[in-house]
Amino acid sequence: MSSKLEKSATLALKDYMCITEDETLLVITDPSTNDVGKALFTAGLKIAKEAFYLEMREREINGQEPPDSIAELMQKVDVVICPTAKSLTHTKARINASKQGVRIGTMPGITTGIMERCFSADPNQIIELNEKLQKLLKATREVKLTSKAGTNATFSASGRRIISSTGVLRNIGDSGNVPSGEVYFAPVEGVSNGILVCDGSVSGIGLLEEPITIEIVDGFATKITGGKQAKQLADMLGKVGHYAHAVAEFGIGTNPKAKINGLILEDEKVLGTVHIAFGNNQSMGGNINVPIHIDCVIKSPSFFFDGKEIMLDGKLKI
Repeated sequence: MSSKLEKSATLALKDYMCITEDETLLVITDPSTNDVGKALFTAGLKIAKEAFYLEMREREINGQEPPDSIAELMQKVDVVICPTAKSLTHTKARINASKQGVRIGTMPGITTGIMERCFSADPNQIIELNEKLQKLLKATREVKLTSKAGTNATFSASGRRIISSTGVLRNIGDSGNVPSGEVYFAPVEGVSNGILVCDGSVSGIGLLEEPITIEIVDGFATKITGGKQAKQLADMLGKVGHYAHAVAEFGIGTNPKAKINGLILEDEKVLGTVHIAFGNNQSMGGNINVPIHIDCVIKSPSFFFDGKEIMLDGKLKI
């Protein structure tokens, strides 16, 4: 294990998961991410009261449930951290464990590079920016999103819970991505409309070779075009069914150290980007319950809160 990875694992548990010597830790990982999983387990042995390591078979898609036995174990410790290939963030297992007061950090697609890069960010800087955006969004009814690439769409935030994900999880029941840096919400179902031109990356697909254009009508993706990766996205959603096409999330990246590299855990946190997700949004206060959640990253966007310019071509104006 490199000294950088060892240091990053310790930072992740101490400064972001805020684990104390009185708490128990469960690390859930799979074969493709077990280098990070083992580093976190090793660090956990030195920090936590007890640390447990569990390696499971890789899930097929983001949002797919872990085995029932693992879901039960998640409710019996103080802290869970999940360096896995596919995301457990929007699973019932995660939601139910959070309801029991367990702090849970999810790390879908984590690599040693992401660990070493993103945990070097100043968490206080992320917290400050998130607080500003969260406050503005709480007072916002409509969000308009555009980009020079062709994006032009509107989303309703009216009455929706605005979630700040800083990656710093201190309180009972806290959960989110670690590392992180985003502010997001579940747009009101059935009222999102317009065109999205995704030119960054897509979860489960990676970096885009050419932009994917998604037409949204009354809250659902109705047409997806743009080459072989667009077909791949359409197939992923189509396998799950109609409600997999529902607009699930509008998110704003706030981590200044993150870079787009094809791994959504980091890509959706990049300052100067937004991401729109399709599928499950129950964990963020929405009403769509399907076993899939796919994020699509848009580079250098402009967006407006009730007509007020907040970001222009990837540069914040607040």
